[in-house]
Amino acid sequence: MSNQRPGSISEFFHTKDRKNANYLKINQQDGICDACKQNEIKNKINWKEREKKLIKLLAKHRKKNGEYDCLVPGSGGKDSAYQAHILKYKYKMNPLIVTWPPILYTDYGLNNYNNWINIGGFDALVVRPNGKVMKELTKLSITNLLHPFQTFILGQKNIAPKIASKFGINLVFYGENEAEYGNPIAENNSSLRKKSYFAVKNYNKIFLAGLKISDLIKKNKLKYSDLKIFLPISDKEINKKKIEIHYLGYYLKWIPQEAFYYAVKNTGFSPRPFRTQGTFSKYNSIDDKIDDLHYYTTFIKFGIGRATYDASQEIRNKHLTREEGKNLVKKYDGEFPDRYFSEIMKFLDLREETFFKICDKFRSPHLWKKEKNIWRLRHNVNNDGTDD
Repeated sequence: MSNQRPGSISEFFHTKDRKNANYLKINQQDGICDACKQNEIKNKINWKEREKKLIKLLAKHRKKNGEYDCLVPGSGGKDSAYQAHILKYKYKMNPLIVTWPPILYTDYGLNNYNNWINIGGFDALVVRPNGKVMKELTKLSITNLLHPFQTFILGQKNIAPKIASKFGINLVFYGENEAEYGNPIAENNSSLRKKSYFAVKNYNKIFLAGLKISDLIKKNKLKYSDLKIFLPISDKEINKKKIEIHYLGYYLKWIPQEAFYYAVKNTGFSPRPFRTQGTFSKYNSIDDKIDDLHYYTTFIKFGIGRATYDASQEIRNKHLTREEGKNLVKKYDGEFPDRYFSEIMKFLDLREETFFKICDKFRSPHLWKKEKNIWRLRHNVNNDGTDD
């Protein structure tokens, strides 16, 4: 994973995570991304022992009165479908599903969600934010950050502990360890995440859509009550309610392709009926029409597109060779996702030419060079950039 991806190479380990680092004798300046380090760690872990820890944790929280004893956030993708199903049917928990829905559901994404609930067999709660505010914040996120997915990501992450608090649920499960996709090991490798970005002490220090909360209220005529649903639970409340936040991928060996097969078999999950633009796969992050555009913006900002993310993960899990991955990146990375583009721009009241001007503004000169009126990367994994 390129070091142009924010957080792809961590600068330090938390003290409690150093024992994990000992698997690799890691030098933090060795140029190896955390996703690869995590992959090596994953293959050295005694997963039977980890499962014993999971069983102990579940026994601590399991309720015998029919109430929900854990909460699983998700919008119907393969990973959340897998984690909810295995918790309920293998480990005999009673999970509540909570969904912060995609900004613009795809037909097949919505069908997967309905199959997850109906075929998988779960109680579910959908939390729909104020549509007018959601649209405005998404538009501002594009204008200020070139980040069309920020509002969805924040909602998806932040809503689960809040709902757990409302329902008296003390155990929240997210899915795969996010270092699987390149996030820092230090943020993700611990089993217990009572704090971190799931809770906050000072709301005045939070930025949303690239602006301070106070500026959104003053300049954009939004109310604090409009924004609160997007913000994390307070540090005080999460500690008072003794809510524990865990990654199931810490306890069970997580391979995205295997999660896909499991979801297909047990919850009626189906891949896209066509290849996802910008990559070679059909089953990753297919719920939201804006998903494809989000990955295109990462290509603009960081020089790495969706094919890079997918190929890197498949190489680490030995489903592709590096040469195969490089060829796929060359063929698909940066492909413009035009399938839903006009619909998205119309929904957001954003002119298409304005979007492209914003993209050009976010092209870092150390990554991009314009030749004959065409933008090209200076460097890429195939070593055929303008400066390679």
